[in-house]
Amino acid sequence: MSDNAQHLGPAADPAFGSAEDAAEVRARIDTSKPHSARFWNYFVGGKDNYEKDRELGDHIREIFPGLVDVARTSRQFLGRAVRHLATEQGIRQFLDIGTGLPTADNTHEVAQAAAPDSRIVYVDNDPLVLAHARALLTSTPEGVTSYIDADLYDPEAILEKAAATLDFSRPVALIILNTLGHVADYDRARDLVARLMAGLPSGSYLVISDSTATSEGMIAASNEYNKSGAIPYYVREVAEIGGFFDGLDLVEPGVEQVTRWRAESADPTPVDAYGAVGRKA
Repeated sequence: MSDNAQHLGPAADPAFGSAEDAAEVRARIDTSKPHSARFWNYFVGGKDNYEKDRELGDHIREIFPGLVDVARTSRQFLGRAVRHLATEQGIRQFLDIGTGLPTADNTHEVAQAAAPDSRIVYVDNDPLVLAHARALLTSTPEGVTSYIDADLYDPEAILEKAAATLDFSRPVALIILNTLGHVADYDRARDLVARLMAGLPSGSYLVISDSTATSEGMIAASNEYNKSGAIPYYVREVAEIGGFFDGLDLVEPGVEQVTRWRAESADPTPVDAYGAVGRKA
């Protein structure tokens, strides 16, 4: 893919709407430095990335090849968590914050494959994600999929907008994957999660995964990434990932490497990323 953003033209992708919409999106997208959603998209084999994202990805891969495994297995963790909630816990509503760019096995695809009447709201504030939002808006006839342009730092606004699609008198699964690492202050990150969960009813679930400071390679990769000009991402200790679930009932096996959380293989690959699912009593 070239860096001339030709794929952002309305003729190339109807998801961008009118020519005016496409022009506005192009104006908001900065291709002069890497961006986390595009960088991650490159690592999971997507095509929606630019030269700066690929240069950084290749550089990080030389320092720590394991980050590619983190990207791919975190996506697989998402699929297992959503299927568990839909098939075993009867959850039919999902609020996915920090959506990222569409790839395979998006939240709505997994949820509606298991339960066609599922309702999904995606949340992001990145212009490229916004441009591709219509690719996320496919839905089964029985269910609903919607997208809102909102910021993690304003939980109340997220909940207010999501209420147009979700029924907050019924349980909701809040999903925040590979996003909280962008919040530098841990206490603030915990506060944001707590405020979001406070707006959800009893029986709701929290799903979180993030990269962790569990190897020298991951720490070095994080340091290099944060020098790139992209919005920094801070890897945390495993105990800090667990802290997001204080006050919730953890689903077995608790806070675990994303590859080992309800693993479908006998010998899952070790990775520097941990996740968990917790239930609000």
